[in-house]
Amino acid sequence: MIGPPGIGTQRRSARLESAGLDGVTVNWEEEGEGLPVVLVHGLPTSSRLWRHVIPLVSGGRCLAWEMLGYGSSIPEGIGRDISVSRQADYLLAWMDSVNIRRAIFVGHDLGGGVVQIAAVRRPGACAGLVLTNSICYDSWPVPIVRAVRAAGPLLERLPNPVFKPTFFPVFYFTHDNGRRAAESARVHWNGYATHHAAAAFVRQIRSLDVRDTIAVAHELPHLNLPARVVWGAADGFLKVGYGERLARDLGTTLERIEGGKHFTPEDHPERIAAAVNDLLREAG
Repeated sequence: MIGPPGIGTQRRSARLESAGLDGVTVNWEEEGEGLPVVLVHGLPTSSRLWRHVIPLVSGGRCLAWEMLGYGSSIPEGIGRDISVSRQADYLLAWMDSVNIRRAIFVGHDLGGGVVQIAAVRRPGACAGLVLTNSICYDSWPVPIVRAVRAAGPLLERLPNPVFKPTFFPVFYFTHDNGRRAAESARVHWNGYATHHAAAAFVRQIRSLDVRDTIAVAHELPHLNLPARVVWGAADGFLKVGYGERLARDLGTTLERIEGGKHFTPEDHPERIAAAVNDLLREAG
């Protein structure tokens, strides 16, 4: 049975069990009070992606939700469907279980796909949408993901000390802030380090299917929700043209971060928080 989340001014992590989610343990980090703001990370990160954004959000109850099969929730992904589409179902079920009827959805990378799908499936649950360097349409999987998928049978066998040097470089060419890149690699490796990291990573990759975002693409222009799209314009994975298309479909203007790369919540948390705060004021 899921109990109430931790509430207070200090951010805390919660491990809470829900019979409503087939006995799965759901993890999130929470801080603040007010209109809920549900933040969803991508690959290969966890709820810790938002650690620099959350302290900058004013007037909202931030809940950094962790996808099943990622971070501290890696064990929950074993033997379960952890596709982007299914994560949207888990997210909405979790919201029901903790009595969150309406929230601003914030998504990065895969998490952006999750919140797009959740907003389409239940528009009344979404008070607004913030997307940053998000998967969408047919923009993914990116080449590195396709390469990992092809090498999966060999890669998934690697022990952690061998896999770790392969994992770390991903962060150095996807951040424009070198100090944050090094921090990010350490933080997100911690989510894998206590598990068979390579097997977990390959399991995440195998779950990806571009049809999940293609299926909702035609619904985005009809959401009629307040939205903000913030994009690192130098992202080599998810090109800024996709951000421009998302902004048009959602009836907003793209906010470009010139020189910004993929991990905008870590390199430019103030820009993401400003977009969230803007929607909180609009919703209020």
